[in-house]
Amino acid sequence: MPTGLATYIARRLLIVPVVLLIVSFVAFALGRLTPSDYVEIQAGPRAQPETIERIREQRGLNDPIPVQYVRYMGNFVTGDFGTSAQYRLPVDDVILPRLWVTLQINVTVIVLTWLIAIPIGTLAALKRSSFLDPLMIGIFVFFASVPVLVSTPILQWLLASEVSLLPSGGWAETEYFGVEMGLLSKKAILPIMLMTLPGVAGLARYMRTQVIEVMDMEFVRTAQAKGLRADVVVTRHVMRNALLPIVTLLGFEMSALFAGSIFVETLLGIPGIGQYTYEAVGTRDYDGIMAVVILGSSMFVMAMLVVDVAYGFIDPRIRLGEGLGG
Repeated sequence: MPTGLATYIARRLLIVPVVLLIVSFVAFALGRLTPSDYVEIQAGPRAQPETIERIREQRGLNDPIPVQYVRYMGNFVTGDFGTSAQYRLPVDDVILPRLWVTLQINVTVIVLTWLIAIPIGTLAALKRSSFLDPLMIGIFVFFASVPVLVSTPILQWLLASEVSLLPSGGWAETEYFGVEMGLLSKKAILPIMLMTLPGVAGLARYMRTQVIEVMDMEFVRTAQAKGLRADVVVTRHVMRNALLPIVTLLGFEMSALFAGSIFVETLLGIPGIGQYTYEAVGTRDYDGIMAVVILGSSMFVMAMLVVDVAYGFIDPRIRLGEGLGG
């Protein structure tokens, strides 16, 4: 790895703890300052005031918010994420299996989205003067224009009830070489479809725009004038340069997928982190909410770091370290 790139990565890694501390403190403070008292909610309407006060004292909830935050983060970095008030279990025992389910779905969705959108966007740009351009993009724009809250019950009715092609929901895992996997089950097809099809439109349209822009550049015309085959010009010159700005969308796509997981997993009964987030917010399970916020923020920040590093691999001419004085 070049020294400049290594220095750049080190600098970005130093920023990660600062970002996570800010995000976690804001989330923690908002959770503690909400009008509703989650101890009263979880204790139930028949709980005596003395019981509620005793619980608050035992959990240190009467201490100042900064003191509570420092204590919570001290426990968090040692692997103690707190106790889920909803499940009466350690939070890590609840969310880690669910996180694995969501990761299986989201990683598959990202891979499929890119494998479909990049060729579609490139082909649409190459066929911009024909009917294929609006047809290909328009099909996926249609899927993107339908909210997931509408498309989910429609596909459940069509694919599960009418033609009995797919299960209507749920999640089934099978062990492969010691690892529980659910992607090979038919129950994984519907959620992956619901999250992949809407995401193709935006990426394909952006790829189309970038390809058209790159095709009008001087170095592409020079490559064509040298007699290079059309497929070589497209793959080696056009697509490589068009992909460079598109890579920045990867981090934002991951955050959008997490938001979409909340609806899809809840509607389809998939035991993922999205469904748990919805339940935790509804039951004021603040330890669970905090764990989801911190883990989600960590994944987003690391994804953006991966995006920055990918710049150097897509275009070797880029020297991130040099631009930062490394």
